[in-house]
Amino acid sequence: MRHDSEDLERVDAPRQLVLALDHAISYAREDFLEGPSNAKALALVERWPDWPSRLIALIGPEGSGKSHLAAIWAELSGARVISARRLGETDLPQSLATGALVVEDLDTRDGDGHALDERALFHLINLAREEGADILFTSRVSPPSLPVHIRDLQSRLRMLPVVELEAPDDEMLRALLFKLAADRQLAVDAALVNFLANRIERSFAGAHRAVAELDEEALRRQRPVTRALAAELFRAT
Repeated sequence: MRHDSEDLERVDAPRQLVLALDHAISYAREDFLEGPSNAKALALVERWPDWPSRLIALIGPEGSGKSHLAAIWAELSGARVISARRLGETDLPQSLATGALVVEDLDTRDGDGHALDERALFHLINLAREEGADILFTSRVSPPSLPVHIRDLQSRLRMLPVVELEAPDDEMLRALLFKLAADRQLAVDAALVNFLANRIERSFAGAHRAVAELDEEALRRQRPVTRALAAELFRAT
């Protein structure tokens, strides 16, 4: 049986590819979701400069709001923001020029797998103490558990006061799902959010992944985000 070229194109057409499009994420104070999981951390940020220590570590799992809180504090304090993986390339005295600094992701490695520059971090901590500067560190793990080799740095990290972001409760998880959908300009209702909250991994990272997967699948199929689509992606086990 002979097919014309149009039929062949239809049969052989690959699945539609979805481009990863940027979506706006607001780090403004009014867009921060408050709840029991982050109450202590938010209170600490907003009581600055009345801190128990000049240097403080904010720790929590992926997607828990560390960067958002750091951005709120940077706005309050005039802090500059740098990545821990770039410490070895940074003019450390200049980074403390405003008297406040955010150092993000103490626990991450750079794209080549290089570990944290321990000497640069040690120098930064000492310099901040000498100059009376404030530093907010963010990390997924407690700083004393970082695999550093310089003993004096280990001692400095053990002395850092730690404020921890906890796992989301049910109300926070649902609010987060609504917010992540809004960030992607997705229209969702309570029924869909409740369905997701009862089936996804109950974590900040799980919420981020679920909304991203829904968005990408809806784009691929050129369909709206609905409970039916969510049911196909997140079937009960």
